[in-house]
Amino acid sequence: MSGGIRRVGARQTRAVWASGVLAAALFIGVFVYLLPLRPGVIALQFAWHPQTFGGIIHLWSEADLARYRSHLPVDFVVLLAYAAFGWLLATRTTVFLPLAPAVRLFARLCLPLAAVFDAVENAFHWWLTAIPRFDAAPTYLMSTTCSAFKWGLLIGFGALVLYALARSED
Repeated sequence: MSGGIRRVGARQTRAVWASGVLAAALFIGVFVYLLPLRPGVIALQFAWHPQTFGGIIHLWSEADLARYRSHLPVDFVVLLAYAAFGWLLATRTTVFLPLAPAVRLFARLCLPLAAVFDAVENAFHWWLTAIPRFDAAPTYLMSTTCSAFKWGLLIGFGALVLYALARSED
């Protein structure tokens, strides 16, 4: 097969495609499910201060907050799917072959690490949205730090894929 997928066997190739399609479908589903929330989820993820976080939550109705909280268990499935996809793409394809060994290692770990940060962020958000916790300022900071690392790793992985594909055409 072309496009960086090794001829390693149909089962392994199917695993890469299946995990990618599953991750994309779940991500789109969660995105659409959370789309009615105003301010959006990204604003909540980057609310460094308890007052900012609380201000966003208080702009949501009870139904909106319930919608947000109900997505968190599903988001664990999303993060498992994208972690699997990243690992499989980096280990069962030749996409990253044009890159240095250290960069290939980083690519292999990028989405699984993003998923770890996402899971910790979800746990923080589950706890922080249960009741107002304005006295837990460090927790908001840790939650947002997890969000920042998660998004950095997700965007970084995408950039690495594009860079590797561009390098493979040389």
